[in-house]
This record gives sequence, C-alpha cells and structure tokens, in this order.
Amino acid sequence: MSQVELIMPKMGESVFEATIIKWLKNEGDKIALDEPVLEIATDKVDSEIPSTAEGTLVKKLFKEGDVVQVGKTIALIATESPTPSLPNGKGDVRVHSNREEKKSIKISEPTIIHSDSLPLGGIKGGLTSSEKFFSPLVRNIAKTEGISIDELESISGTGKDGRVTKQDIISFLPNRKKETITPSSVSPKGEAAPSPGDGVEIIEMDRMRKLIADHMVMSKRVSPHVTSYVEADVTNIVKWRDKIKKEFEQREKEKITYTPVFAEAIVKAIKDFPMVNVSVDGTKIILHRNINVGMATALPSGNLIVPVIKNADRFNLLGLTKTINDLAARARANKLVPDEVQGGTFTFTNVGVFGNVMGAPIINQPQAAILALGVIKKKPVVMETEFGDSIVIRSMMFLSLSYDHRVVDGMLGGSFLRRVADYLEKFDSSRSI
Repeated sequence: MSQVELIMPKMGESVFEATIIKWLKNEGDKIALDEPVLEIATDKVDSEIPSTAEGTLVKKLFKEGDVVQVGKTIALIATESPTPSLPNGKGDVRVHSNREEKKSIKISEPTIIHSDSLPLGGIKGGLTSSEKFFSPLVRNIAKTEGISIDELESISGTGKDGRVTKQDIISFLPNRKKETITPSSVSPKGEAAPSPGDGVEIIEMDRMRKLIADHMVMSKRVSPHVTSYVEADVTNIVKWRDKIKKEFEQREKEKITYTPVFAEAIVKAIKDFPMVNVSVDGTKIILHRNINVGMATALPSGNLIVPVIKNADRFNLLGLTKTINDLAARARANKLVPDEVQGGTFTFTNVGVFGNVMGAPIINQPQAAILALGVIKKKPVVMETEFGDSIVIRSMMFLSLSYDHRVVDGMLGGSFLRRVADYLEKFDSSRSI
C-alpha cells in the first residue's frame, strides 16, 4: 500500500498559482491513471488536473475557491487501498515505494492564499492599511463597490475568526447608507449610475472578462497606440480557396479557412521587418528571435482568448492550417493548456468574421503590435492594363496595424503592414497544399 501526492503542476512560465474551481472527485472515489480529478483556473486559462496514479482519492487538502501555489500537494491518492485520512491536512504519512522501502514525509499546513494571509494594506483603489485581514475576493469587491476601509471594518464577519466572507460583503451592500455615493456608482459626468430597480440589469463581470478588462486598460495606459491601414486585393486567395476547399476537406477531414494564408503572410513580413517582433522592458527593446504568433479567438461565452502558434515560421501552409484549426477548436471547447496562451510575440485578430470592414485593435501586451483583418468584399476596382484603365470586380479587404509608438515608428509600422498586403496580393492561386 502506498500514497501518491497530487501536486499543483507548473502551468507555464510566469504562472505561480491557480484557483481550484471544482473538484471532480470526492474522497473515497476510485481514480484511473490520467483521469481528471479537479478543475483549476489561472490568470491565463482554465484546465483540468489529471491523476498521476491509479487508486483511491483519500484526502483533499484544499477546498473549491482556494488559491494554491505551484508545487503544493493538493490531494493524496492511495494506489492499492484507502488510507486513513490525515487530521487537518497535516501530520506524518507513511509512504511505501515499489521496493517496499518506507519513508516518512512531513506534510506541512497547506499554504492557502484564499482568506487568511493577505492584509488589506497596499491595495490600489483607495483602500488604506488595516489591522484586519481580508481575502483577495473581498478586497476586490470592496474596491469595485467603492467601500471605504471604515465601512469594511464595520462589517460583522461570519468566517473563521470573524473574518468577512464574500456573502458577508454582498449582504452588506443593500444596507449601506443611501447617501453614500461610491466611485463605482458615479458616471463620468458626475451623475449617479442607475440602480437595479431603474429599468436596468446589473451584470457582474466573470473572471475572464475582468482579466480582459484589466489587460486592455493596462495596454492603453502603457503604450502610445498608432494605427495604420492598407487595402489589399485578395482575389487570388479567394479563387484558390474556392478551388481546393472541397478536396482538402475530403482528404484532411477538416476545413481550410483564409486564416493560415493570412498567418503565413504575417510571418514572412515579420522576417522582413523583425523590429515589429519586439517587446519593451523599461528603456530596453527585447528582440524576439522566435516568431510566436497569437490568434485572437472569440469564445462562445463572448469572451476572447489568444492561443499562440509557437515558432510559426517553421510551419508550411498545411502545418499552419492544422495548428490553427486545432488551437481554435480547443480554445472554444476550453481545452487549451496555459502554455498555449502565453509566449506570443505578435498577434492578429480577424474582425472580418463579424462583418467588420476594419478595426483599430488594442496591443496585446507586452507585444509591440497587433494586426486586424477586415471582411473580404467584392467591389469595383480600377485596374491598369496594357490597354488602359478598366473597372473590374475584385475581392478586397482592409488590414490595420496598431503599434507601440515608443518602439515602432510610422515608417516601420506602415512598411510592415504594406508588406503583409503585398504577400497576400502576390499569392499563387495555382499553389497546392
């Protein structure tokens, strides 16, 4: 009989903790090797944690909602038969290896950043120092609702040691003094925002929307945005796709879209103008040798996620097609792992899928540029021929590039964008894939 510790894994670089969203198994449940045991969420993506052994779940060391540091033991699994659970999640555990050697492992008290260890002081948003301790969730609610430190300390907590819980602060909100006007309830013009009884519905942002909001505000604050626009004739690409899409789907059992062609043109242009593939660290410019292209993907929830095509310059057109289809499908099914949504050096977004002609996207920090692709539309175009000018019907689209003017000047940004359009216009419609 032996016990195996299920560890909070490293979910990618710069990810040091994760929140337990849901336990999929209860204590006493049988677990197969690689069977999902719990769902977690990081500031990058949601994931399932599989079992590293076959056996029985004998102890859960954290609760749903707890924030756990990477490397901490989150559960104990008995590999042959149930083992008595540990009191209060700590104590000595007898662990038998395959050679029947016995070890004594001391499991320390779990480090939970959930409620008991973080002071209110130092939090941005107007809250000052306090002798009491409040959970990050309570502090975030207080910051959003504009609750002062005096108000927060006046709330009677029902949690451990009298601490204020989420329900405590939510119950407090309707009972606040009517004359109290909070920052969150005042519009930019100084008017009080409508309350739920004034013909409006108040919708709380979900976790991902809050992260997106913070990221977008930070990007506009950090980077001086400039946006350039070009129009490209993509008739050859449209004809090529119409010609090969049925055969491709029959052969590969998946569809081919315009996206891999766009990605290929972007990668080629980055090779020509590598200084758009940079990020900024203070007064230092970080030039990235790897071309890791992020593709903004809309989710069924209405939120947005950016899976990354790592080393995109190493793929041919078929490889790009396969990779893009896979990442997009798993993104919409919430099956991405954290490493697949980080490390990007350049991002593109296709606003054309929503029928938009063009857009001025916000830079995906810490990158220096993001390209938007507009809708492809047929329109009359004047073309020069050996017989003179003529008006013809062509498939046209706008491309726009938002870039960080600290490091990307107009000449570089405009030249790069024009080069992407040139590669699209020169696409070989006789090409095979």
